[in-house]
Amino acid sequence: MIGVSKQDIREQIWDYMESQNIADFPRPVHHRIPNFKGASRAAEHFPHLQAFKMARTIKVNPDAPQKNARFFVLDKSKKTLLVPTPRLRTGLFNRITPPPGATKDILRKCATSQGVRDYSVPVGLDARVLVDLVVVGSVAVSEKGWRIGKGEGYADLEYAMMASMGAVSQGTPVVTIVHDCQVVDIPEALLEDHDLTVDYILTPTRVIATGCERPKPTGITWSKISCAMMGRIPILRSLRSREKQAGRDVTLKDEHPHLEAHSQHAAPPSAVRRHRDPAQPEAGSPQGEDVPSDTVYVGNLPRDTRVSELKRALRERGAAPLRLTWQGPQHRAFLHFQDPASAQQALSCLQGLHLGANTLKVALARQQRASDPAGGHAREPHPDH
Repeated sequence: MIGVSKQDIREQIWDYMESQNIADFPRPVHHRIPNFKGASRAAEHFPHLQAFKMARTIKVNPDAPQKNARFFVLDKSKKTLLVPTPRLRTGLFNRITPPPGATKDILRKCATSQGVRDYSVPVGLDARVLVDLVVVGSVAVSEKGWRIGKGEGYADLEYAMMASMGAVSQGTPVVTIVHDCQVVDIPEALLEDHDLTVDYILTPTRVIATGCERPKPTGITWSKISCAMMGRIPILRSLRSREKQAGRDVTLKDEHPHLEAHSQHAAPPSAVRRHRDPAQPEAGSPQGEDVPSDTVYVGNLPRDTRVSELKRALRERGAAPLRLTWQGPQHRAFLHFQDPASAQQALSCLQGLHLGANTLKVALARQQRASDPAGGHAREPHPDH
């Protein structure tokens, strides 16, 4: 059953669960943490674990197979249930807070994905949360405790973020709930340092204590984080800023810090400058007839923004242009990159970027010019308005 890569194993598990009608709603289970018939029975082992009985704060992933695990946490009045926010868009955790006097039926609703949305409050980075037990979903897992997720890396990243915050330690137990067919041999060669391992596997028929001694992640491996992921996950940017201030290396996977140093020496004196005449585009600027595809437009800059403020914001997002053309009076700037691929990476990094109260408009300069031949000037407020 085992393939040569993690994706081979995922595909074989998904195909088998569908072909044998083991899969449960939502279907098809491909590209998901698969729900399965018997998930509620597998979860019934959960409250009998000594680790569960001792835990006060338990983090459970939001996928369907773990719904009953979430219910069991809520059904114990002295336990706190944390659920990660979907795709980490708005933070790391939500704490589920059932209404006072909630019946078991209401608690079961709180344990559903809709209940998580309706009965939760966000938990910030400064909450000093201590998590006693972690439940993650899996596509495949081995009796040795090695785990394969659906391939997006969120469970690994969530754990690494918790480790960075001091919310978990090497002794924090990790549980997964799967069908028996998902327990397979996984070649050790497929494991990477940032992969999360599990201590307990719960299936409909058994409880497996893996005795895994492989170290769990002790923090975020920034060299595995892409610029695009930084752009999508605000809390990741906050953690990176904290770790950078602490003196840690936070260079991203697709970040090229040498480019900025190179540009300081190689760029001409006019590479970073204010435009002297707002009415006239500079020679070779992105407003010319031939707009290069390696140039990114940044618009809606707040009034009185300094070029240094924009440069600092770019660095924080991991965007390192070779040159920057500053047109502050028109509330815009143009970022020149080494090639179109670098420009596209930066575009992903900079989505949702704020300066002051303004959300900046970021687009490829070529596309921006096509939608607004004035280069954005006609759509942006003039300083005198």
